[in-house]
Amino acid sequence: MDYDEYRRKYVVDPPPKPRFEFAGVKGLALFYEDYERAVDFYTEVLGDPVYVEGTGTKSWAVGDTWLTLLRGTDGNPRNVEVPLVTATPQEADRLQRAFIAAGGTGQDPFNTLMGVPVRYCAVTDPLGVELLIYCPLPTID
Repeated sequence: MDYDEYRRKYVVDPPPKPRFEFAGVKGLALFYEDYERAVDFYTEVLGDPVYVEGTGTKSWAVGDTWLTLLRGTDGNPRNVEVPLVTATPQEADRLQRAFIAAGGTGQDPFNTLMGVPVRYCAVTDPLGVELLIYCPLPTID
């Protein structure tokens, strides 16, 4: 399916009018009961956190937003996908390899349509959280 056919099939046109004027989503917080294990995993890939509050809050700057891990008491995150958008397709591949080397699992990267053409590099962290690493592409191969 080419991009035009994809858009005709899945994208609402004209789009519905938004009910609110959002500036964006400026952060994501994940609560982990296995907090130390999660922190170790993300630190291995992303480096030391840039924000540390007490013994149960650590955050990394990710582009213009934050990825925050919080100490939880009711298991680890479930039914969540964390989108991580990179500047280049090569950086998406590199980030996926780093997460897999640190203990995550994932399939080989590929180009696909996801609203727009993207380089798609999914990973599951060792505690079951889905990380959707991707980079928008000008076209799809």
